Amino acid sequence: MNNNIPEDEEEWISKTQRKLDCDNMQKLGEALITLKISELNEFNLPSILHDALEQGHKIHQRGALKRHRQYIGKIMREVDAEDIQKQYDNFRHKDDLNNAHFKRLEKWRDRILAEGDGALNDLINEYPQLDRQHIRQLIRKAHKEQEINKPPAAYRQIFKYLRDLSES
Repeated sequence: MNNNIPEDEEEWISKTQRKLDCDNMQKLGEALITLKISELNEFNLPSILHDALEQGHKIHQRGALKRHRQYIGKIMREVDAEDIQKQYDNFRHKDDLNNAHFKRLEKWRDRILAEGDGALNDLINEYPQLDRQHIRQLIRKAHKEQEINKPPAAYRQIFKYLRDLSES
């Protein structure tokens, strides 16, 4: 029996795996250092890590920055990196969610302009607080602008109204 391996094999982690984990933590630290300070403030980071990341923004020499990134990697090994990784992933995907929401509102706008009352009734079912008279006026304006090749001001107003409605 090998004396280097503990009896409880679930706790044993290979040297290769430990190196991969360290590399991943350092990469996460490098990703965090690229964020603006205002974005870093949104994260719930230990103060030592937050301070090190802020200092990293002030370093411009290549060798010094490399050493500082290694220092951040060392700090990352001492803190709860899983929690920080989750926060970073949520931060990165926040834009994806906003884009999906905007695409959905654009589809509603295009649908009510193309289909008319049927689509408008479906929209009212989803957003009961919608001002039916106001949206109908915007739809008429958008159709008129389209007929005479004017800039699509009402088209944009419909989107803005739908965005405001979805946020309330």
